[in-house]
Amino acid sequence: MRGTAARQSFSAPEKDADILASWERFMSGDVSATPALRDLVDQSWRRCQSADIDHRREQAPPPIQHDALHALRDECAELVEASVPVMASARDFLCETSTVMVLTNAKGTVLSLEGDRSLRGATENVHLMPGANWSEFTCGTNAIGTAIEIGEPVQIHSNEHYCSGIKRWSCSASVIRNPCNGTILGVIDVSGLSQSYSRHSLALVVATAGRIEARIAQMEMDIRYRLLEHCMDRLSSSSADGVIVFDRHGRAIKANARVPAMIPDLSLSHASAGNDLFSLTLDWKWGKDLPDQLPPWLKREWLTPLSADGERLGAILTIPSPHKPSASRSSAIQPATASHLRKAESPILPKLIGTSPALLQAAGRARQIAPSPVPVLLLGETGVGKEVFAHGLHEASSVKNGPFVALNCGGLSRDLLTSELFGYAEGSFTGARRGGMMGKIEAANGGTLFLDEIGELPLDLQPLFLRVLEEREVCRIGETRPRKVNFRLVAATNRDLRMEAQAGRFRLDLYYRLSVVSISIPALRDRAEDIPLLVDHFMTLFTHHYGLTPRRLSNDVVDLLLRHEWPGNVRELRNVIEGMLLTTTGETLTTADLPPDFFALSVSSPLMAEPADTVTALVSPSGLTPIEAAEREAIVRMLREHKGNLAAVARELGIAKSTLYVKLNRFQLKTVVEDMRISGA
Repeated sequence: MRGTAARQSFSAPEKDADILASWERFMSGDVSATPALRDLVDQSWRRCQSADIDHRREQAPPPIQHDALHALRDECAELVEASVPVMASARDFLCETSTVMVLTNAKGTVLSLEGDRSLRGATENVHLMPGANWSEFTCGTNAIGTAIEIGEPVQIHSNEHYCSGIKRWSCSASVIRNPCNGTILGVIDVSGLSQSYSRHSLALVVATAGRIEARIAQMEMDIRYRLLEHCMDRLSSSSADGVIVFDRHGRAIKANARVPAMIPDLSLSHASAGNDLFSLTLDWKWGKDLPDQLPPWLKREWLTPLSADGERLGAILTIPSPHKPSASRSSAIQPATASHLRKAESPILPKLIGTSPALLQAAGRARQIAPSPVPVLLLGETGVGKEVFAHGLHEASSVKNGPFVALNCGGLSRDLLTSELFGYAEGSFTGARRGGMMGKIEAANGGTLFLDEIGELPLDLQPLFLRVLEEREVCRIGETRPRKVNFRLVAATNRDLRMEAQAGRFRLDLYYRLSVVSISIPALRDRAEDIPLLVDHFMTLFTHHYGLTPRRLSNDVVDLLLRHEWPGNVRELRNVIEGMLLTTTGETLTTADLPPDFFALSVSSPLMAEPADTVTALVSPSGLTPIEAAEREAIVRMLREHKGNLAAVARELGIAKSTLYVKLNRFQLKTVVEDMRISGA
């Protein structure tokens, strides 16, 4: 909170006498604003007066009875569950401050209370206890009720309260919002008698509300994971039916690729759906398996409720294809099985495993230009298989009988990279080997030179390498006599070299020399249909390589592999399979055999990462959920702090650099990064 907003949120105890005088004038009919009174308090008093609240009230209405309170707590079970450990952690602190922490639902009814037991008599006198309602329209201006009305953190101190019997109190409150849609779930409040006033109590409730929201978000993610796990097979099925997954709140969260074509035939009301299926929310009542009311286009038999261990996860909607009979509600939802795993190789580059259109398109382009001697630039994230493509280009080229020499430009210091690339003469520097050393450029003569992470090539070495490409000759370090070389160049990068050139970190003339032909290699998450084929390939490869007995994957493992985001792409998948085979002895590999960091690198939320072939509501920053907006804001803040240094940002956020690249693309922040680098801000 900053500036005016912060000043409005905090009370000013030093003005308490003036505020009391303002209240007395207000009650006598003088409703003109006074300088001592904050606008939000003045507006609250006016709302209370319009609602005919009795300003002489001394306490909240009597709390609801035990059965009704238990039912209410059950209805708010997730809010209560998320709040219990957070409030418990503040219990000892509150005992030393003569205050209590109060949790209410969205209507202001108290669900639980923690804190200083010495206040028990005082809290009971005003009915600040479970089951009592503290909305503004029952108790007048108070932190709980007013926070609900304005949707912001607020302090209400002493005479700022509307009702005379509550003016002995000082309270601070902040709303707790649903991380998925921003609606108010409840309020967290810290209250005490007036002498306990502290500006810090407002900061405490804001921080506590944030922790509770974070726990609710995690709980929601866990349930979404389980829901999608149950539905993955149906979403990826080759059936002509349209499939939409609804969460337990009635929100459409995922659909298969056949749904968009069906939308015009469903006669969706423009007012209710606007032809955007993900704006559709079914009216799901708490405790109901299915909605009571359905839109006219939706037949009840299309919906199948999904539950696990007695907990409702959501529902799956099957829209039957117009070319086949309607699907029954009882259609089985079977998980993916190991029988899906079969090997298929690209008919274009034999070492590529997969048959997805995106992969075949890239492989076809590679095969088409392989016979030509022109330089090729491979574009793709870390681990997508750029070196496999480079080998394929070499083996299909006119220099396939020559050497294939690879060098990673990002894994060496500047001096070491210089000597590795150009070589050196004997005695050219301390520690140089006798007789000198041939560099990778010279070693690739008559074959292919593959330079990975070419974007990491130091700026001062770029003109030297450009000269090699133009003159077809190289000088070792410490020599003046050039050596003739002739090689096919294949370079690879996970950076946008054009943007790097515009930012002054890569020579534009070298970029044009490298990118005569470019090939974009799809990320593994963009060709998820190839995952079973790759798994089968690696299982067979490592079983034979290490002399292991044949193994199989459990259905749960297959489902998890299909749902994983794979920030490390094919390389990460290879490592996961190899590690599982080497560290287990059972015939069937289960989820317990997955490496611990597999779950740490999984998709942070189904709300945040949707496969490209599904319809999703989150197509641009303007459509982000509160969770995603907060994540994007955190990344932007780190980018500013580290002036666009992605390595530092990834380290600060505790994620892999490859994962950060994924998030930059998803949140459309690549141009922001470049602007920061250019401006140095």
